[in-house]
Amino acid sequence: MPSLGALAPFRNRSYRFQWPADQLTSWAFEMETLVLGWYVLVETNSVMMLTLYGALLYVGTLIAPIIGMWSDRIGHRIVLSAMRAVYALVAATLMVLAFTGTLRPTLVLVLAAVTGIVRPSDMGLRGTLIADTMPSDTLTAAMGIARTTSDTARIAGALTGAAMFSALGIGPTYVVVTAFYVLGAILTWHAGMPKSAVSTAAAVAAIKSPSPWHELREGIVLVWNTPRLLAIVWYALLFNFAVFPLTNGLLPYVAKEIYHIDQTGLGYLVASVALGAFVGAIGMTASGMRVELARLMIVAAVVWHILVLLFAQVETMASAIVVLVLCGFAQSLTMVCHTVILLRASSQRYRGRVMGVRMLAIYSLPLGLVAAGGLIDWIGFRATASLWQARNVQDVV
Repeated sequence: MPSLGALAPFRNRSYRFQWPADQLTSWAFEMETLVLGWYVLVETNSVMMLTLYGALLYVGTLIAPIIGMWSDRIGHRIVLSAMRAVYALVAATLMVLAFTGTLRPTLVLVLAAVTGIVRPSDMGLRGTLIADTMPSDTLTAAMGIARTTSDTARIAGALTGAAMFSALGIGPTYVVVTAFYVLGAILTWHAGMPKSAVSTAAAVAAIKSPSPWHELREGIVLVWNTPRLLAIVWYALLFNFAVFPLTNGLLPYVAKEIYHIDQTGLGYLVASVALGAFVGAIGMTASGMRVELARLMIVAAVVWHILVLLFAQVETMASAIVVLVLCGFAQSLTMVCHTVILLRASSQRYRGRVMGVRMLAIYSLPLGLVAAGGLIDWIGFRATASLWQARNVQDVV
């Protein structure tokens, strides 16, 4: 069979189901995060409430290793499908509350915490499911294409979500969000390893099945005793604490308080990051295995931190958009390399647990959000961003 180049991963049946499932779920994520973030900020007029909302979306990072362990036991596809069914149920609840006029910021925070129990594990299980079904020689291309699901969703989802929210209100917007989650869950259920491979894996598990806590400990010990895996987890901890809060969770504050724009303008800021990330992901897809991933990750990470520092200093929205596009490009190169290195260093038996331990690093994101919210109230956004980025560039190097 002739090579399809960058499109080679789509020869894989599972990938043909998983890619649109991930796309729909990511689109719903971005629409939901933008709409609810803006809603909470406008209704409460508090940056601390905004950062609390963002932090609650990641509350489940502490149990990510447990979710990873159970996914290794009962199947990555089954766990990921169940998680996406939870998103759909929560979105349907928000839709009903919006249509009945009973939606309140406190209810948004409670439901964000429910979603946040499982949402942090979603990205890790996506990569695990891809690695289960994808040949090693196309894994980098597959992860590059997979990265575009979240990047294109941030572009289209942010712009569509902002436009629908502005024109139609939160209720009709959530009809679309709920439908995307439902379709994503259905398509995810049809992805996964061929039946023969699943049967073999089940037979091996039946022969020797230690206790769940023993398996969880195995995954943690493996990461701790493998320098390559441990280094990747520490990098993830730094990225989530230092940079993601400033270009993700705090963008509603930047839009409203720094550039004095509405939710449509916020959509443009979010889409700018995603556009750069999309270009970076396409570049990684085309490059395949022809790059030194570890070296590229470190260089891109340093550039990413410097660009976020620059973003905090620009005065106009036009300049901010340009810098955010470049931020997204550097972010994408960093995170694609990061994920591929992690997956290649993990055997199939341990992938769910290893990715679960890696997801623990996301816990630094809500901590970073809350800390940034307090500092912004004290010294302002630009001073906070400058302080963090100047310090963390040294840590990356």
